[in-house]
Amino acid sequence: MEEKIVEALGQIRPFLQRDGGDLEFIEYTDDNVVRVRLQGHCAGCPGAQMTIKGVVEQILKESFPEVKAVEAVL
Repeated sequence: MEEKIVEALGQIRPFLQRDGGDLEFIEYTDDNVVRVRLQGHCAGCPGAQMTIKGVVEQILKESFPEVKAVEAVL
């Protein structure tokens, strides 16, 4: 499952990189939560939580219904 998630995140990353940010996969937990780390401009962006919930989480949940949430870690 982790490989599939990493692949899906790879398709999202170019959009973040275009704005000077990036995204790193950290883990897929036993309770079906994907943990990621925002990097570059995304790490300090006021809209980071909206990016995580409104973009990354939505795409992953649509692709993998078993994903319950996406969380950003520091």
